[in-house]
Amino acid sequence: MLYEMIAVVRVGNIAEVKEIAHKAGTLLLQNGGVIRSLTNWGPFLLTKPMRKHQQKHDSGHHFVLRFDASPEVQANVRKAIAIDPRMIRCGVVKMVGGDKLVGEHGIKGMSEIGAEGPVWRKGGKGMGYGVFGGR
Repeated sequence: MLYEMIAVVRVGNIAEVKEIAHKAGTLLLQNGGVIRSLTNWGPFLLTKPMRKHQQKHDSGHHFVLRFDASPEVQANVRKAIAIDPRMIRCGVVKMVGGDKLVGEHGIKGMSEIGAEGPVWRKGGKGMGYGVFGGR
């Protein structure tokens, strides 16, 4: 199955981010997984302040790891990464058509998603325009 893991690490030292990404990659490879891509998104403000490991965080360093693995291996990697005290948040999603290679089923890359920009609804009064045609 093809999975995508988005991880948020506390901001500070880029070596910590590399170490956590390396740990996730090593766990995947040791258990028969295949790494498809690793993308560094860099530091961003979080949508709301979060508490993790008795610390309050308002920003985090994001990275995305796409990989093929069995559901059991995916769960083990997620658990191992989530307990690290340097982690703020980690989420894993199963990609559509995960039984095929990335190029075969047309999943867009990170830079292609949202390249067209939002579609603004025509008409309306004042600033009440909805994004993507809805209200």
